[in-house]
Amino acid sequence: MKLFRPNDRPTLGSVIGRGHLIVALVAVAMASVSLTLLGVLALRVYADHNLHLIARSISYTVEAAVVFNDKAAATEALALIASTEEVADAQVLDSQGQLLAQWQRPENGLISELEMQIARAILEKPVSLPIEHQDREIGRVLLTGHGGSLMRFLLSGLAGIILCTAISAWVALYLARRQLRGIIGPLRGLAAVAHAARSERALDRRVAPAHIAELDNLGNDFNALLDELESWQTHLQNENETLAHQASHDSLTGLPNRAFFEGRLIRALRSASKHDERAAVLFLDSDRFKGINDNFGHAAGDAVLVAVANRVRAQLREGDLVARLGGDEFAVLLAPLHAIEDAERIADKILASMDMPIALPGDSRVVTSLSIGIAVFPDHGASPSALLDAADAAMYQAKRLSRGAQFTAGAEHPVDSEPSRS
Repeated sequence: MKLFRPNDRPTLGSVIGRGHLIVALVAVAMASVSLTLLGVLALRVYADHNLHLIARSISYTVEAAVVFNDKAAATEALALIASTEEVADAQVLDSQGQLLAQWQRPENGLISELEMQIARAILEKPVSLPIEHQDREIGRVLLTGHGGSLMRFLLSGLAGIILCTAISAWVALYLARRQLRGIIGPLRGLAAVAHAARSERALDRRVAPAHIAELDNLGNDFNALLDELESWQTHLQNENETLAHQASHDSLTGLPNRAFFEGRLIRALRSASKHDERAAVLFLDSDRFKGINDNFGHAAGDAVLVAVANRVRAQLREGDLVARLGGDEFAVLLAPLHAIEDAERIADKILASMDMPIALPGDSRVVTSLSIGIAVFPDHGASPSALLDAADAAMYQAKRLSRGAQFTAGAEHPVDSEPSRS
């Protein structure tokens, strides 16, 4: 079995074009051969009939010369008739079978020889016709046909075959190209879409409709498959995005988690060091969060965390980041920081946002507060861990300086004093 490399395989266009050409040439060849054979047979019958007529005409003409055994008159009469007809050789025999007169067509080289060969191959034996006088046979006429007409017919037939073959080849190629546009065009479109889907993951492309029903059905099925693949890809992308978001964000508040915050902090400090800028980290802790959980339940604690997250996020600039580090601890990244006062001002806004009561499940409301510690890069730490530790220590210092706040279910109680900030 012969194996083909991909580049050695014939294209569909070449296969169809070759098939059309072979069919056309075979059809032309068969038709041409058939017509030529029929023409040769018809011409043969015509030539034989014509030779009989010529022989009869000669027999009438030389009858008197044969009766009187006049060779000169017989030869003259024979040449007069035979020279104007398709005759190669004419003989007049007397009653004893002796040659009385003879005429032969002059030889003109290769063409004459070819004409004679054609005549011998196609025509029947020489025509023999009796010469009668008063119903008595007095001699005989022998005629051999000439192949000039046959050769002209064969040459014209060959020219016709060549012409018909050329026209048929052109028509076959034209029809092949026309058919290819209906077959190869849709297949090439389908192959291009399939290649784009495989190599570029372009699942949004579709196969155009085709005029041929089978190709149109194939394209529709392929488009349906692409629809399913695109839907599946979209589903996977959504799942991946969801998983990526869940891996980097807190499921309760929707804020980034510790891992996301630390990665962002590393990049922010690297950029600040490169451009000789400052950055600040605010470490936030909800005061007496444990008491809210114990007195109102975990649902109330979750409501407080969500409210704190939303309020803190509302006080930040567009490029700032707030994340939930875990439990009731939050962190804010301010980068770049133009002045330390900017960090203090944002911390004041965050503390002020806590003055509004937080609605809890069961129609209860509570007022809570935050303790905030601020650390500035590079003043309080040159690395992410050092800066977080410094902000954490500042937050605990602020928590020790605060006097705490009391709260009661169903009533709003402001804090006794604001937590301090260091």
